[in-house]
Amino acid sequence: MIQSHHWARNLTIDDQDIEYLTGLLLEKEKPLSSKTLARALVEHRLENEAANLRERYQNARLYNPSLSYAVGDRLIFSEFDYETGIVMGLREGNNPDYSNFSVIQVKFDNPIENTRGKKLREFAAGLTVPLDMIEALEDEPGLPFDSSQLNVESILESSGDHIVALLEERLRKNKDLIYMAHTWFPRDLMMEINVGHLNLAEAVLDMSEGGPLHTNEIIEQIGGVGKAPIELQVFSLNYGLRQDSRFDEVGPTGEVLWFLSRLEPTEVLNTPPQLRYSPIDYNRDLITPDLLALEAEIDDELTEADELDEVPEEVKITLIFPHRRLGTLPLSLKTETIFPTARQSPRVWFTMVDGQDGEEFPAWVVRKERYVYGLAPFYRKHKLPIGAFLTLKQGAPGKVIINFDSYKARTEWIRLMVPKQDGLTFENQKRGIGAAYDEQMIIGADDLAGVEALALEIQKQKRPLISTLKLLIGPLGSLTPQGTVHAKTLYSALNALRRCPPGPIFAALAASPDFQNVGGHYWKLSNEQER
Repeated sequence: MIQSHHWARNLTIDDQDIEYLTGLLLEKEKPLSSKTLARALVEHRLENEAANLRERYQNARLYNPSLSYAVGDRLIFSEFDYETGIVMGLREGNNPDYSNFSVIQVKFDNPIENTRGKKLREFAAGLTVPLDMIEALEDEPGLPFDSSQLNVESILESSGDHIVALLEERLRKNKDLIYMAHTWFPRDLMMEINVGHLNLAEAVLDMSEGGPLHTNEIIEQIGGVGKAPIELQVFSLNYGLRQDSRFDEVGPTGEVLWFLSRLEPTEVLNTPPQLRYSPIDYNRDLITPDLLALEAEIDDELTEADELDEVPEEVKITLIFPHRRLGTLPLSLKTETIFPTARQSPRVWFTMVDGQDGEEFPAWVVRKERYVYGLAPFYRKHKLPIGAFLTLKQGAPGKVIINFDSYKARTEWIRLMVPKQDGLTFENQKRGIGAAYDEQMIIGADDLAGVEALALEIQKQKRPLISTLKLLIGPLGSLTPQGTVHAKTLYSALNALRRCPPGPIFAALAASPDFQNVGGHYWKLSNEQER
């Protein structure tokens, strides 16, 4: 019996299928989704196959050697992949092992293997066989098509995503169809969206502080774009807005939301310099297994990682300098499973929820550049330090909850970055902290302007990574009696001056004679460098 997944796996979509679906769109006079078209295609195919099978097997019955047949009978042979044939002749059988039986001569409708050039094949009929063989013959499978087992629901349940992907790939090659938000419609029947409609849409979004708004909301406020069904109005306006650079589609997968491009945050439209990374070539073989584990623990969004074994319900991250400074979050392999995404839109608007008090505020996923923007109010409100532990989990649809382990603020000693005219120093100073943090990554800076000026100077000088690490490891080491610095501390401090994932840092520590590992994840300047 043909199974649903086998049927879908062998499915090919041809021009006749596209012609049928295009006709369906013309008949409905409204856009239809990829899933709706996939269902219609499967229904159409099954109806055609059922009709073909009914015609093919009409007045035919399964061949059974224990039964007798007459010339002109039409038979089905399961052993030959359910091919059909007509009994053309009949003669007596001659075999001492069997009592009276007949031999039928069958001409098949389609050629079958092992005919040795013969036009007719012979089969026994009217055989007297043991009871157990009769029962086995009665259990012979039925026809290769059973509508009770192979139906639309069973096919879509087992292979719906595969069929939709196959269909979308084929439909995109058809220039007569337009695709918007997983829906399709013939280009020739599109409603005209003129400059007046677009100007009105801009005004509506302007009054809404840029957006976001659903297309239906825009249509309602501008009084519609014609007399066609609302589905076609929405589809046509979506297409018109997408062709105009004034508008940005910022909805997550399955939802269309519009925003005025000129009112989007600058940090969303253009990646801030503090988040820009100039890739550094390095040898990953130099990174020891324990440092690789540390790299995985840090979960930097710029680190290339394998696929996750399972999707986490909650993700814990450690806040680093550039994200704290800019009000952003990393879009790493783990965190991207928490945030909404989209198939085409480069920017996705959503709502962030403060897990401490439930306050909501808008935020943006900047997909290609791998960061989330809009956290500055949250960071400022709770006075979160660099190195703070944050947790992320999905809330209601379109919302993400951010939280941290809070406690009554207490005085802690932390590393403070102090820029000087001739370089950089670090000091241990007391600060009030009210959130759990990573002791190896916490770092502070009172003179932010000075830190950023030093970072800009390092960028202008195109200072090599090893040189910048030497700038940091000496002053950081002076804070401890042993003169050592944890690898995570170096990572945290370096990212205050230039954006860099842990991989190149750890490889540089291992490769350069300027640095010495003193056990575990601790490093210091080599003896020669100290002299």
